[in-house]
Amino acid sequence: MSGVQTLTIGSDDADQRLDRWLRKRFPQLSQGRIEKMCRKGELRLDGGRVKAATRIRPGQKLRVPPLPEAPAPEVAQAPRISDADAQMIQQAVLWKDQHIIALNKPPGLPSQGGSGQGNRHVDGLTEALKFGYKERPVLVHRLDKDTSGLLLLARTPRVARRLGEAFRARETRKVYWAAVAGVPEPRMGTIRFGLVKAPGHGRGGEGEKMRCIHPDSVADTPGAKRALTDYAVLSALGRRVSWVALVPVTGRTHQLRAHMAEIGHPIVGDGKYGGSSQEKGEAGWGAQLGGDISRKLHLHARHLRLTHPVTGEALSLSAPLPEHMTRTWQTLGWAVNDVPDDPFEEVG
Repeated sequence: MSGVQTLTIGSDDADQRLDRWLRKRFPQLSQGRIEKMCRKGELRLDGGRVKAATRIRPGQKLRVPPLPEAPAPEVAQAPRISDADAQMIQQAVLWKDQHIIALNKPPGLPSQGGSGQGNRHVDGLTEALKFGYKERPVLVHRLDKDTSGLLLLARTPRVARRLGEAFRARETRKVYWAAVAGVPEPRMGTIRFGLVKAPGHGRGGEGEKMRCIHPDSVADTPGAKRALTDYAVLSALGRRVSWVALVPVTGRTHQLRAHMAEIGHPIVGDGKYGGSSQEKGEAGWGAQLGGDISRKLHLHARHLRLTHPVTGEALSLSAPLPEHMTRTWQTLGWAVNDVPDDPFEEVG
């Protein structure tokens, strides 16, 4: 066993999650062991308790309790990735250069692991995305498991820090496409409901659900955070279903799904927030359309615009729809080339 250590976070290590930084520095530590040390208060950052997901900053002091000796090298080797999974994640690459990798994440694939997930998530498959680099690329933001589309990874710690700062400062522009039940009125607007975590959660957080709070009540609701979503109807099939563009001005958990359900137009296939009804009742439209329409979630991160963190060039990326949404678009007679990448920009 080692003794108590006090480590100083260097500038090259900034903006990483604490758990990832610890696992890289101490390969003998499991994720469960790190979370247990956090719960017991054995890990202290600048003298205070800390969570495994906390992002570290340069100059912070981390107190580390006595740790077991590092195991034989083979224990710290990267998990084995099947050939099929390696091929799948490599085929998801939309664009890459020396600094960034952009994926079109498939629906059903988590961004990061949780209890019972194993290594079949984007973060666990990054060994197959090294493309000649020594280090694995790292996620700089996340998408829900059932949401498809654009996901960025940084190939170096420096780029990860810069991209992280850009996302937190809202210097990036993300446009999602969704099919929603009914047709929102007005056809373009902003949803301003705050969000707070509802009681209870499932294994690995999958059961987490957010509850909408009226903007006037956010300040008086413990744990509530303000949230803003811009929306625009791009096309509609009568009054039954519409194609909308969504821009999350803030980036809260399940924000788009909870907001659309709150205004009575849940995203098609969203069993968590939209229920299963196919009829319009007092609570609004149900999330299942029936017929040939897939029951999978119809939410896709379609477009991403940002300034390249190294070259300074404007970077604009678009991700093709996943198979189940492509079938829905064909069934409803919607054509992806008929609308702009960013309809909000078109109207100024």
